[in-house]
Amino acid sequence: MNAPQRPMRTEAEQALLDAWENARPGLPGGSLIAARRAAAIALFSDRGLPHRRVEEWKYTDLRAGMRKAYPPADRPDAEAAARAASALADPLDGVDRFRLVMVDGYFFDDLSDRGPLLEAGIEVAPLAELLAADGDMAAGLLATSDVADGDVAVALNTAFATDGVVVFVPKGAALGKPIELVHVTSEGAPRASTARSRIVVGEGASVRFIESHRGPAGAAYQVNTLADIDIARGALVSWSRLQTESDAAQHLTTFVARMADDTSLDHLSVNRGAALARWQGFVRIEGRHARAGFYGATMLSDKEHGDNTLVVRHVAPDSVSNELFKNVVDDRATGAFQGMIAVEKQAQKTDAKMMTRALLLSDEAQFASKPELEIFADDVRCGHGATAGDIDHTQLFYLMSRGLPRLEAERLLIESFLDEAIDAGSDGAVAEALKGIVSGWLSRRGGA
Repeated sequence: MNAPQRPMRTEAEQALLDAWENARPGLPGGSLIAARRAAAIALFSDRGLPHRRVEEWKYTDLRAGMRKAYPPADRPDAEAAARAASALADPLDGVDRFRLVMVDGYFFDDLSDRGPLLEAGIEVAPLAELLAADGDMAAGLLATSDVADGDVAVALNTAFATDGVVVFVPKGAALGKPIELVHVTSEGAPRASTARSRIVVGEGASVRFIESHRGPAGAAYQVNTLADIDIARGALVSWSRLQTESDAAQHLTTFVARMADDTSLDHLSVNRGAALARWQGFVRIEGRHARAGFYGATMLSDKEHGDNTLVVRHVAPDSVSNELFKNVVDDRATGAFQGMIAVEKQAQKTDAKMMTRALLLSDEAQFASKPELEIFADDVRCGHGATAGDIDHTQLFYLMSRGLPRLEAERLLIESFLDEAIDAGSDGAVAEALKGIVSGWLSRRGGA
C-alpha cells in the first residue's frame, strides 16, 4: 500500500517554515505563547499558502503571488526607526491625533504619544512586553477568534508576531481626537514584518482609530498585520484604515471585531498602493441593537492586485449591518471583493445590506465580485448587489458639454464615486485627508 503523498511545498512555503524555526527562540512569550505559535505554524504547514482552490482566497492566489518569503525583520535601533518614521511623507498631515508608532513590526515608545494617552486615561502597552509575562492572559493576546478560525494569514500572524500594541479604553471614556496605529517599513533589504494589536473598548466609551501603513517608494517588502477589537455594551467606535504601501510591497491585513449590545462600529478602508494587497475583516455581532458599517475605497493601477474580503456574522437579533465598497481599476490591474452576511437562526429581525461597485478605466482592467448571503433566520431583511462598468458616458458628456476637458471631467466623476464611501465611513479632517489621497492618485493618471 502506498503512503499518501504530501503536496510539494513552494519555495516561499518552505522559506516561511525555515524562517519560523530560526526565529522561534527570539520571539516574545513563554511556554503557553510558544504552544499557541506552534499550533499556528502547524496549521500553515498542513495547508500551505492559500490558492484559487481555497474558496475564501479564490481571487487572490497567494501561493502563486508570493514567489519568495522574505526573512523576518529585526528590530531597528532607535535612530534608524526615527529616521524611517520621519523620512516618509505623512498622508494625514494636519489631522490632530495621538500616534502609536510601529517600525518594521516593532513598537517605539519614543516615537509615540503613549504618555499623553495615559494622561487621558487610555492604557497602552507594547504587545511584546505583555507576551513576555506569559500566563493565560498573555496567551489570550494571540488567541484566534472563532470567526477567523483556520485562516492561514491569521495563523502566520500568530506564529510570527513580534510586537504591536495593546490598548484599553475604559468605561465611559470619550477622546476628543483619534488614536492612530502607524505601521512604517524602513529602508533596507527585503524583509517581512508582522505586528498584532489588541484593542478593548469599555462600556459606553466613544473612540476613533486610524490605522495607517506606508513604506519607501519602490522597496520590496512583506507586511502581515492584525487588529483585534472587543467593543463592550453601548460603545461607539470609528476605524479608518489607510494603506499606501510601496508599489513593490505585498500587504496582508486582518481586522477582527466582536460587538456587544447597543454598540456601533464604522470601519473605512482606503487602499492605494502595494503590488498585492488583501484586507480581510471578520466581524461577529453578538449583541442586540448593534450596528456595523463597513466601507471601502480602493484605487488600483499598473499591474496591482487588491482584494477586500469581509465576513459579518449576525448572532443576536435586532442588529444592523451595512457595507459599501467602491473600487476604481485602471491599466492592467485586478481587483476583487468577497463578502458574506451570515445570519444565525436566533438572529431574527436582522437588517443587513451589502453592495460593491467597480469602475473599470481601461479595457484590460478586471474586477471580480462575490457577495453572499447565508441566512438561517426567517424574519430578516437582507440583500446584496454588485455592479461593474466604465464611466457613465451620459454624465461625462454633460460635464464636457459645460466646457470641462475630458480628463478633468473623468476626474470629477471618479472622485465623486470614491468619496461616497469615504463620507459614509468617516468625517471631518480625517475624511478630507483621505480624499486628498484620492486626488493624489488621480493626479498621476493620464496627466489629469
